Amino acid sequence: MQPQARALTPRWIMRAMAMMAAALICMVPWAETAAAHGSIVDPASRNYGCWQRWGSDFQNPNMAQQDPMCWQAWQDNPNAMWNWNGLYRNGVGGNHQAAVPNGQLCSGGQAEGGRYNSLDAVGPWKTTDVGSNFSVKLYDQASHGADYFRVYVTRQGFNPATQPLTWQNLELVKTTGRYAPSQNITVDVNAPGRSGHHVVFTIWQASHMDQAYYLCSDVNFR
Repeated sequence: MQPQARALTPRWIMRAMAMMAAALICMVPWAETAAAHGSIVDPASRNYGCWQRWGSDFQNPNMAQQDPMCWQAWQDNPNAMWNWNGLYRNGVGGNHQAAVPNGQLCSGGQAEGGRYNSLDAVGPWKTTDVGSNFSVKLYDQASHGADYFRVYVTRQGFNPATQPLTWQNLELVKTTGRYAPSQNITVDVNAPGRSGHHVVFTIWQASHMDQAYYLCSDVNFR
């Protein structure tokens, strides 16, 4: 004898629909992240670092005291943090300083309609300890490769906690050639004569099309 089918009452149907909606909401951020591209993961870019530290706990109110710069970034636009790997501009043609104004370097000149503006905020961003010789490591989910990287480091005397980042604050310390498509690329850098909190600003010119990534990593020179 077959078991009797359960009656689909209006209350049961509404409960099932609510559970399905909740499941879809939870899936959205991960789906968006998976569709994007790449970022500097060591020393962590601001967007990657905020996602790495808080992506699984982004509603934790303790973030406001423990990591205030990431807190303001999550509050400003959570989708920017979920899309930690989508901070790029198309069609810049290599004219980076014209495309990215002073004070907007960490957002790529308000890339994606201003989605990443919170990354330009001045304050005590979390840092990664480095020495004068260190490596910048790219994780590229889509294996775009690179026409080149340009790595800049702020000059001694610049204070990221109190000053907006400008092109004049930066020293170009590394320019590379092309890299074949790969998910992991490492660029070795030498930036002597520095101590304390600095910003490493990396331009990654992807090779699959005219697509430039602008990535700020906060470091502490030991």
